Amino acid sequence: MSYSLHLVVYSAVMTWLMLYAAAILRTRAWTPAGLKTAFGNRDNANKISPLAFRADQTAQNTLEGFILFAPLVITAHIAGMDNPQTELGATLFFWARVAYIPTYLIGIA
Repeated sequence: MSYSLHLVVYSAVMTWLMLYAAAILRTRAWTPAGLKTAFGNRDNANKISPLAFRADQTAQNTLEGFILFAPLVITAHIAGMDNPQTELGATLFFWARVAYIPTYLIGIA
């Protein structure tokens, strides 16, 4: 597997973890009431905290970016165009996501 495809896999894991973290924060799943909300239909979900809102926004943004990133890298690999430029692009995307997630969660404007 090429380096670029490794970054696609790492980005997929990072995206899943961000979606999971946002769901945990949004429902407060570490509390009994939150756990009940997390496993329920969420019709009566409580108002979310600013951190949970930022986590949800971060998760959605990460997912949107991944949906565009993965097909491009996979297509380049299948077409045999996986070269240093595609590796650089994949590396920049991945590390920009790594920097973006904590920056947005902390609330730095």
